[in-house]
Amino acid sequence: MQKGEPSWWNEAITYFQDDGIMSACIETYGTDGLKGRGDLFYTIVRSIVGQQISVIAAESIWNRFETMVGQVTPEQVRQFTKEEIASCGITRPKSGYILGLANDSEELLNFPYSTSTEPEVRKHLIQFKGVGPWTAEMVMIFALLLPDVYSPKDIGLVNGIKRLFPEVESMDQAEKVAERWAPYRTMACWYLWRTLDPIPVEY
Repeated sequence: MQKGEPSWWNEAITYFQDDGIMSACIETYGTDGLKGRGDLFYTIVRSIVGQQISVIAAESIWNRFETMVGQVTPEQVRQFTKEEIASCGITRPKSGYILGLANDSEELLNFPYSTSTEPEVRKHLIQFKGVGPWTAEMVMIFALLLPDVYSPKDIGLVNGIKRLFPEVESMDQAEKVAERWAPYRTMACWYLWRTLDPIPVEY
């Protein structure tokens, strides 16, 4: 897993100098952006916690969970019951998914992520209960630091695009707009989220 700033980040900053929308976002929020933790298990669990809730709510729940378990590793998570995990404010289904991933961590982590294509990574991840396309996309953005990932059903991204392009009315239209930011849609996602939330998104 990559750690710290993606190797392609500065190249993407330069690439977007000719894009009026994205260059304005970069000027507003600065060039210090996405950072990888180098820890896929941490990222996938945090992504599950953040499914379908606001960034602020997810941050609060995550802080309680992390305080309870200490270091977020499969070994540590396995020390707790589903009920104890749920007591942090995590739904019971999500608590079960997190515990399941801890139990299946060897299969989850023993995969050639760095040499696999995006479709191969996606196929591997979504075989685990609780991991759908959105969660797989968060892993590809925040853990694998792939440069050209867009999450078409992420409400924050859709709303961010609608704010910048008022004529956009649907997820499909938003996805079409996002094509303009290839091959660095991951950076575009990070700045779109920043236009909506005071807390930078991180998983």
